Amino acid sequence: MSSWVPGLKVELTRPGATESNGVGAVRKVGIGSPGPILEEVVTFEPGERLVYKALAGVPLKNYRGEVTLRPTGSGTEITYAIDADKRLPFGESLAVKGLATAPLSGLVRGVRSTG
Repeated sequence: MSSWVPGLKVELTRPGATESNGVGAVRKVGIGSPGPILEEVVTFEPGERLVYKALAGVPLKNYRGEVTLRPTGSGTEITYAIDADKRLPFGESLAVKGLATAPLSGLVRGVRSTG
């Protein structure tokens, strides 16, 4: 992700079982403040799909993210979905939106600068 989201820092703290960034890998991921999210990769299909769960650094219960890649014409469609248990109707929705904004904004800037 750090190659397509400018400013995103990813640090591998534990390699995956069979691939460095594959299932079981634990990574610190973040863009500046408020600090990194500690995440564990739970599904890894190279070039197609990555699913992770937050272990720390997220104020949401059962936070989970999924990035799916699909070839389209001369490019790639990227679907980025975030899910978490909803306990407070308004506050948690804002938190999920905020957590998604930085990587998606970075992706758009990266695409515009190469397009």
